[in-house]
Amino acid sequence: MLLNQLCPCGSQANYADCCGQYHSGKAIAPTAEALMRSRFSAFAKGNVDYLLDTLHSSKRKRGERLQLAQSIKNTRWTRLEILAKKQGTPKDSKGIVEFMAVYDRPELGQMHERSRFRKETDAEGQARWYYVEGDMLPPHQPKRGEPCWCGSGTPFKQCHGKR
Repeated sequence: MLLNQLCPCGSQANYADCCGQYHSGKAIAPTAEALMRSRFSAFAKGNVDYLLDTLHSSKRKRGERLQLAQSIKNTRWTRLEILAKKQGTPKDSKGIVEFMAVYDRPELGQMHERSRFRKETDAEGQARWYYVEGDMLPPHQPKRGEPCWCGSGTPFKQCHGKR
């Protein structure tokens, strides 16, 4: 891994100083958005352990590790855009993050989800955010004149918005 590699979460920060610190266990995601970004980066980097560790215990099911590993093997996550957030600050115990993630599987596509997070105290007494569940939403369509969701820089209407 390159030391000056940009973080997959789109923060424009160095991976080691951004989501890498959460993946390595050097720090704990302080907000629901930080956890959302770090989970996206974990999908992009194939870090199944982190994805399982940050999944709320009530949502873990038999075969989850294999399912995540298969998903990671078949999908290349390329871009994350946070669209909205509600609560999820260090002082909150619940948070909602709406995001759009671009993937290549091998066709380019997007996932638009409103995710729910909960902060709880773990076995070591640390307050941690966990992903609880998400609602799949219709594909995100940028507003008039905005660039396409695919990251091409072309206006949406001239790219994936063509009919």
